[in-house]
Formats: sequence, C-alpha cells, structure tokens
Amino acid sequence: MKKNLLTLLIGCAALSSAAAPSILDIKRSITDNNIIAPESFETKTRELEENFYLRNFVVQDNMPRAEKLGTDKEYEQRLATLPTEIEMPYNSIVGKFINMYLGKRRGLVADMLALHSYYGNIFVEELLKENMPVELQYLPVIESAINPNAVSRAGAAGLWQFMPGTAKGLGMEVNSLVDERRDPRLSSRNAARYLKQLYNIYDDWSLAIAAYNCGPGNVNKALRRAGGGKKDFWEIYQYLPAETRSYVPAFIAANYVMNFYNKHNINPTVVKRHLTTDTIYVKNRVHFKQIAEVLNIPIEEIRMLNPQFRKDIIPGNNHPYALTLPKQQVLSYMMSEDAILAHDAELYAQRTNVEPGDRSTKAENDSISLPTQPTTANATQNVEIAQSVVTERIVKKNHKVTRGENIRDIAKLYGVSATDIKRWNHLRRGKVKEGDELVIEVYERVAPEKVSTRQASNQVASNDVPRPRKTVKNNETSVPNPPARQETAKTEVPATKSYAKSSSSSREITNNSPARRDTKKDRTTTRNSKKKQTTYTKPRKHEVKSGESLERIARANGISVEDLKKANPALKNPDKIKPGQEINLPKKSSKTSKGKTNSKSSKNTKKSKSRRR
Repeated sequence: MKKNLLTLLIGCAALSSAAAPSILDIKRSITDNNIIAPESFETKTRELEENFYLRNFVVQDNMPRAEKLGTDKEYEQRLATLPTEIEMPYNSIVGKFINMYLGKRRGLVADMLALHSYYGNIFVEELLKENMPVELQYLPVIESAINPNAVSRAGAAGLWQFMPGTAKGLGMEVNSLVDERRDPRLSSRNAARYLKQLYNIYDDWSLAIAAYNCGPGNVNKALRRAGGGKKDFWEIYQYLPAETRSYVPAFIAANYVMNFYNKHNINPTVVKRHLTTDTIYVKNRVHFKQIAEVLNIPIEEIRMLNPQFRKDIIPGNNHPYALTLPKQQVLSYMMSEDAILAHDAELYAQRTNVEPGDRSTKAENDSISLPTQPTTANATQNVEIAQSVVTERIVKKNHKVTRGENIRDIAKLYGVSATDIKRWNHLRRGKVKEGDELVIEVYERVAPEKVSTRQASNQVASNDVPRPRKTVKNNETSVPNPPARQETAKTEVPATKSYAKSSSSSREITNNSPARRDTKKDRTTTRNSKKKQTTYTKPRKHEVKSGESLERIARANGISVEDLKKANPALKNPDKIKPGQEINLPKKSSKTSKGKTNSKSSKNTKKSKSRRR
C-alpha cells in the first residue's frame, strides 16, 4: 500500500513539473506582438549630427552600405559570449529590437558609436567607482541616444533621463540657469548610485533596470499581482507597464548592437583627434562668451562640454561650479581668470540694486526723447533752433475687420493691446465681425528735417502755452506736442500728439499782449518772406551714461547712427559702448522752414524782424 502511494506521488510531481514551464523556458519563449519602442528610437539623426563633437572630432562613414540582419541563433550565441554580470537572455522580443537597431535605425547606431567614444569613458569611470556592472554603460543608448540635451515628452532630461523630482531627491540642482541632469559626469555618478540602491532592494538586475524605468512602486505592484513569491522580470512581465515590458529587452538589444555592429555592415567610427578634458571650479559669475573670446575657444565647444548651463551663464557667485574645458585650456583659464571676468563686464553684469525714478529709465519707458541744451551760431539774436530729435506722434488709423480676424490678431498686427482696441472703439464684449471698422491709435515718427523754427519776441510770458493746432490728412488726426520748456524762441513740430492735456485757454506768445493768430494774414506774410536760413551746431563731446546705446544717443541728438559711427572711428565695437566713455557728436546742419509772422504783433517785434532781414 505504501509502495503504491509513493509511486502515485512521484507520478503527480512529474506531471506538475511537466505542466509548469521553468523560468529558463519563459525567458526564451516569451512573445509580445505589441512592443513599444523607447522614445530614443525617435531621435532624428540629422539633428544629432549637429553635435559639436560629431562635427569636429570624428570621421563619419558616409558610404552606403547594405542592410545585414542576423538569425535568431546568431543573436543568441553572440549574446551568450558577452562577459556580463547582468543576464542577457534571447527571445523574440529582444530579436525585434535588435532588428530595429540594425535596420531602420542603423544610422542612429553609427552616431551613437561616435558619441560613445567620448561619453562612454565617463560612464565606465563612474560605474566602476560604485563597483557596478559596466554593461550598464549602454542604458543611455535606450534612454537618450547618448544625447546630453535630450528631453522626453514627460520632462525627463539628460543622458540618463532623470525626472526633476528624482534628480532633486539625488541632490542635483535644477533651475533656470543650471540643470545638472544634463551634466555628463554628475548625472552618470548619480545614475550609478541610484541603480545601486535599486539593486539592493530587489537583488536582481533585471528588476532594478525595470524599476529605473517605471519606478519601484510599479515594480512592487507587478510583483504583488504575480504572486507566489516570483522575483524575476520575465515571470512578472505581463503585469508591468507596457513601456517597461520593452525596456529590458531593448537594453539587451543595445548591448548587442554596440558590441557586434561590425558583424552587420555598420562601419566603426574613426576618431580623428581625441578630446582630453579637465575641470576647474568657477567661483564668479561668468558668461561663456567671455571665456570663448579671451581663451579663443569656440563657444559651441564650451556648450558641448558643459550642457548643464542652460543659458551660457555660470552663476559662480552663488556657489562654485565645475567647468569642463579641453585639458590644455584649464591652465589658460587659471592664468587669465581676471581678464575673463573683466572682458565686457558691463555687458554681462548682473544688476543687484536698481533705484526707481532714474531719468534715463523714465524717458525710455515713456518713449520721450530728452532734448539737450542747444548750442547755435545765432543764439545771440534771440533765436532758438528746434532740437534735431526724432519725435513721435499718435496717429489714428481705420482698420476694416476681415474674415477670421479677432481683436487679438488685430492688436498683434499693430503692436497694441486688445484692451486698448476695446477702449478706443467702446467695445464691451470685445467681439468683432467681418466688415466692422475699428479705430487704432499707433505711434509714428517725425523726422528731424521736418522740424521748423520761427523767431519769437524779445520778452516771453513764461506761463503762456501755444494753443494746440489740429491738422487732418489722409483720415489721420494728430495734435501737436507742447514744448518741454519755454525759451526765447518758439518751435513748431508738425502733427505730434501731446502726452499731457493742453489748456483750452492757451494763447500764442507776443511781445506786449497776447493776440489771436490770424491764419489768413499769416499765410500772406509767409509767402512774402520766403527765405532759407542754415545754422550749424558746434562740435561737442558726449559722455556715455548708464543704459545708453548708440541708437539712443543718435536719436537724442538728431543724427543717424551711421554718422555717429563715422565721427568715432576709434571705437573698436560701436555696438558695445561703456558708461563714462566720451564720444564725439558730429556737426549737424538743418534748414529752417519758411518764416512765419503774426499779423497782430507789437512794433518792437516788427522792428526786430526787419533788422533780421
């Protein structure tokens, strides 16, 4: 009886063992027709080839070569020969990824081989420091296609594709100026430490790699759902997220193609000159252009070696940052640091204290040119020459709404705000339809040569302001701008709108008593007194103030930027002037417009005009 029972138990055990496949069988026979390729497969080869390293340090193989795939047996045998600590089993899913790399993405493989000739050394160094398997150096192949500037749709960045939260948890800095996820060495160091932590949790490299992709939470969930104490990636395969199911097979495929590319008509990349680098800690705020121009290094090379600095600025005044440079240039930087910091320091200086109410800032914000004190040849004759400044006027224009236009489109077209358009046209809801006519107020410049002058009386009433004069031309309405100050002469600027409201009781200035302007007699007198007068300003110096540019100085003095550049040939870079610098203002000649007289002037004024004629 006992003998029969023992035989029955042995038979049941044999049947159960035959029914349940071993883990080895699962690894080899698992299939999946809905694999999802990693995002790195979408990397555009043409964009990757713009990398400075690929363009300057390697010779790429441009010869067309026929596609050559392998068989399942060849793939399995070659993977078995790899001296790896991490298990590299072969199955149909791994084979699909190998064929994807060797087929449609063979050009990407060639570029990654070239990039790996530089970045691979960094990967291996940091992995060995943590006593990690060196085959993990190919994780960036499937993460970023070995592109330090890669950014995923989910927001992961860098060679190892860290999310911002994970990066900050590992002590990496992520802000507007610095993103240490893009730092090749620092991100590799933290990736090695993070993978080591994951391996200590699962004691299995496949699960650790899967957790690197989807997080430990998803892996733990899959383990619970699989049940039965299963702790192998291939046993819990169907319970993992779809992207993670493809992640480990893609990693195995990356190891294959990066080691056996020469078996499949992919030519090895030739490094024409080796790039040896070193680092130096920077303790001051410095711009890449300052380093590039003083040390005569291409700024693209500095960017390639230091992709963690997002805006070409090293904020070393916050805390020291490591700067990577070609090894021969590190000593040059140490010896030339003062010259680098002083180079165009004003251009790249950071303002730490700004006082409100600065005159130059106010003028710039209000778009008002500040006239300088005139120096004229006939100043002793009590005649003021109009300042040769480019002024502005507000012009009302009519706009007819076309099909499909809205207020935002119209505002963008004219450079105004949608709120102003609604206010100008008394629109409550801000909706317009095809055929509506809108009034738009825009600024228009008045050239200096259109500014005219006229002689004033000997005595000036300081409280009198000329009455605004309206002129209408081509459906455009403009109002003259009142003068900024009262001098001994009166200046007329055609059709400029005032920035402040003028009093309706303003009067024209005369010698003894104010009188109304007689426009009819005024025109008659103008026709009888047509005489052109040319005046010249004395050459003078101008000291550059903070915030001023050549364009602003030229506008304030009524001259062109080209004339200003010609008057200062000694300027090495006219576009970079510094505060305190003294520049020459060229002579400016202007012709006054036709003289005008008042029909009801005093006798003293008429005598003065007779003497002038």
